[in-house]
Amino acid sequence: MKSASKFEKFAARSWNLLNEGKPFTPIFTVGTMVLFHLGDLDSTERTLDFFLALLAILPLLVMYFIYDFPLFLRNYLWIPFIVFIVIWPDLNIDLLFFAAGLYFFFTVFFWGTLYYHLRIGTSWLNFTRFWKLVLKNSDSTSGNAQEQLPKVLLLLSIWEFVYTALTVDSAVPISDLAIFYGFILIFAYVLHRYLFDWKPKAYESYTKNEGPEVPENGLSEKVIVIVIDGMRKERFYEANTPYLDQLKENGTEYLNMETLYPARTVVCFSSMFTGTYPFEHGIKSNMVYRLGVKTETIFDSLRKVGKRGRLLGIAHLVDAMGSDVETVTAVMHKDKADPNMLAKARKIMKEQDPDLFVVQMIGTDQVGHSRGVLYDDYIEKIEEADALIKEFVEWLESEGKMENTTLVICADHGQADGIGGHGHLDEGERYVPFFMHGPHISKGTKVQEKHSLVSLAPTISYLLGAPYPGSSRGKVLIDAINVEKEEN
Repeated sequence: MKSASKFEKFAARSWNLLNEGKPFTPIFTVGTMVLFHLGDLDSTERTLDFFLALLAILPLLVMYFIYDFPLFLRNYLWIPFIVFIVIWPDLNIDLLFFAAGLYFFFTVFFWGTLYYHLRIGTSWLNFTRFWKLVLKNSDSTSGNAQEQLPKVLLLLSIWEFVYTALTVDSAVPISDLAIFYGFILIFAYVLHRYLFDWKPKAYESYTKNEGPEVPENGLSEKVIVIVIDGMRKERFYEANTPYLDQLKENGTEYLNMETLYPARTVVCFSSMFTGTYPFEHGIKSNMVYRLGVKTETIFDSLRKVGKRGRLLGIAHLVDAMGSDVETVTAVMHKDKADPNMLAKARKIMKEQDPDLFVVQMIGTDQVGHSRGVLYDDYIEKIEEADALIKEFVEWLESEGKMENTTLVICADHGQADGIGGHGHLDEGERYVPFFMHGPHISKGTKVQEKHSLVSLAPTISYLLGAPYPGSSRGKVLIDAINVEKEEN
């Protein structure tokens, strides 16, 4: 039940520089070029030429940061590279092969084997599967080979082209490069403007203006939310989960519950517990540049009525939710992560007894990332989560903490093929399992209407009698509320 240390929190933030796709692209490009030319930089003049040539790719780095070519758009990334080859065919093939080799060494061996072995205990032979996952990956991380390779190869080719010209005192075709960059900018704008159409539509109005009046003192004494991180919906249905099946069949299930964009864990948790979207709460990836959400959270709302909420999860959730988060270290064997998480959950319930308690279970997500979602390993983790949740809820019942408690079970996002990718809403990511159970929740109800995870915060407010978070836009999940009990 060890908490995440200060070093682990720092390491988690540092790792995101290499894990998240946007910062990885410039870091890997510069690192590769420096390693390749390390023996050449033997004079001040050559070193100066090397870094002057770096300036030539800065406009393209900015464009790739703004226009990241997500999901289906990544197929178009090869077109600028092909155009470059047609105009300037003298490529440094050795550099490109070196870059590709270094990329696969980093993703397959360093990340997919060494990192996962040290962090969660995967096999030293994990590379035998991980290389296939990297080639199929579609998320917004550095492990997305189909996105990262064409970007990096073009950046390196331009840098090398300009550097070579400077070292032989040849003229750099600045005007031609400017035209080429203009083409890429227009190309990127058109693709993102007219083809990027899978982002979920945001609710426009605020819950406080459109939502139902919050019942005085609320309906439930407690709300417990268990988030099975990264649980893909159809794989959940395929798994043998008798306890979770019993909960959803005797409660209300939302069959079309949509996650957020981008579907990254810190983004999703921030939206779930503020009731609004990244453009408003400010958390736009797992790489958090400004600590803390910009808006009120459900935890802030509860404090206004003298109630308390706690969120139990791994270190990177602190970046968004700050002191409302209790942490458990994520550096442990994958088979110990969720049992340890729920052991700490029992401790918190005994010692603090919060009115709202959110628990993040991470085992399913970890195995999806390290072993893939289409294998038996992933199903086994979902089935393990079922057994652990049953034990936890039965313990809560024995402690008298479930008499007037609403239980919410959900995922923050699904996972796509490849290395359990999530971010750009590929198949398997968009719609997540979501169901509610408790004395005020309708039994056997299936809601077909599309809803969003931003509805979780205002629904908790309604159940616990707290004001809606100030920027909440989610709709209260009133379909699940047993109206007769409310009136009684």
